[in-house]
Amino acid sequence: MRVISLLPSATEIVAALGGMEHLVGVTHACDHPPLVASRVRVTGTAIDDTAAPGVVDAQVHAIASQGAPLYALYEDRIRALNPDLIITQALCAVCAVMESDVRAVAARLAPVPRVITLSATSLDGVLEDIRLVGEAMALADEAAEILAGARARLRLLHETLQAATAPRPRVAVIEWGDPLYAAGHWVPEMVRRAGGVDVGAKPGEHSVVVTMDAVRAADPEVILIAPCGYDLAHSAVEGDRLLARPEWAWARERRVFALDANAFVSRPGPRLVDGVELFARLFNPTLFSPVEPAFARALTPAAHPA
Repeated sequence: MRVISLLPSATEIVAALGGMEHLVGVTHACDHPPLVASRVRVTGTAIDDTAAPGVVDAQVHAIASQGAPLYALYEDRIRALNPDLIITQALCAVCAVMESDVRAVAARLAPVPRVITLSATSLDGVLEDIRLVGEAMALADEAAEILAGARARLRLLHETLQAATAPRPRVAVIEWGDPLYAAGHWVPEMVRRAGGVDVGAKPGEHSVVVTMDAVRAADPEVILIAPCGYDLAHSAVEGDRLLARPEWAWARERRVFALDANAFVSRPGPRLVDGVELFARLFNPTLFSPVEPAFARALTPAAHPA
């Protein structure tokens, strides 16, 4: 089977299933696992994702206002790869290529490949997408094993927090800094399963623009800086930039952490379970093993271990 993945989370699902030998094409943004570097890139973007958050947001709105796509599909490369299966998404027009564009390209290929669409907005939905990809790749047993392991880890986390009657901190997860977005979809559920109370967005719903006044009024004890598409280093730079602004002065007394958002928050794939465990370590550090320095970084004095 020859598979093309058109979103980084699908690439990570394929890898977790042990299906890398079948993966022939990926997006320009796919970066995990490292072996993906050897695969053909079949998408590109006009967005300069190295620019400041406000500039990126302006670029997205400018391109969208012109009716132009944010991402390009390299149809000649896709045709040359002769895929049997293409994995796409129908969740976010800003995060990856549009499902309609993918299906249009697929219809022009001969033979026409199967196209499956992932659209999870919850943790259970992400697990269901893993099952779906496993079945499509004839790796259903591998998928079942991943799901059983994920559920066992989440159950153990719940039991540990329950047994300790752990405090439930109020948490704000910042998905973008300019404009300010509170992370939605599966993130509020991640916060809850990790023992916190999300004060910024609702489970399963889209991420939302919020005002600084609203974030402050929600009185979060923990603030997680996890901009979509950012690794830890870039998240830390963004977090420091935000905390230096006068309107963020109040937050300097709170527990503020920068996270590797790509690994643990933004991508609806297997590593979200790692993200829940990371959240739990940040919320109740005395109950769990220390956080790996490569996963999160304390940005305020209150966030450092006692």
